[in-house]
Amino acid sequence: MASLSSQLSLASLQFASAFDAQRPTLAKFAACGSLTELHVVRDAFLLNLGSDLCPAEAAPVKEYVADKFMQAHEAGNVGSFQHTIMYAVHSPGWGLLMEALRTKAMVVGSDLDTIWGGLERGRMEWLRALGAAHVIKVNLKEALEKDGGTAGDVSDGMMVWMYSLALSIPELQLEAAAWAAAAHISDKSQPLLGYEPDLWDARRAEWAPLDRGVQAAAERGGSSVQKDWAA
Repeated sequence: MASLSSQLSLASLQFASAFDAQRPTLAKFAACGSLTELHVVRDAFLLNLGSDLCPAEAAPVKEYVADKFMQAHEAGNVGSFQHTIMYAVHSPGWGLLMEALRTKAMVVGSDLDTIWGGLERGRMEWLRALGAAHVIKVNLKEALEKDGGTAGDVSDGMMVWMYSLALSIPELQLEAAAWAAAAHISDKSQPLLGYEPDLWDARRAEWAPLDRGVQAAAERGGSSVQKDWAA
């Protein structure tokens, strides 16, 4: 029994060490601008983790990738990082490598699909919100630049933008509706229609839940409100 416990402890340590080594790759999800880019990062993470933990199953995949690059070179083509991942995923040994990797993860109680799924959902949710609120952000920033907006004006502009972001974040619909009522927003698609500056006060109780929710959504998406307002 002690021997089995020791084996599990060693397996946990090996998995944790290999996983930690791949955190920089995993963190690249925050720079992705599409689902396709996210999947490249995901598969790079799985390939690297699998190479560390399942070298026997990873060897045929690496050989396949090397052969593909050799063929591309002979044809006068230059491969890229994306090609490496594409070749690996389409190699005959990819399925066996993933099966071996998930088995190792399961033994130590780690669900790789759940870990990645949370990152992917958070990033895609934030990207959708940014896309939906992009036009109003552009219009707000142009107006602020034209009028030489003060710090207070910029703060008010960010509030309007954050409200627009909240409209596209499913879990913030109640918060967005509460703020719409508080700020007398008659048309949620046009938050500046009938704009009453005195009502857009960040000190009002109705604002805090929406503010916190949007900030949290940005963090789940690997970003921040300030960063994407400045972008």
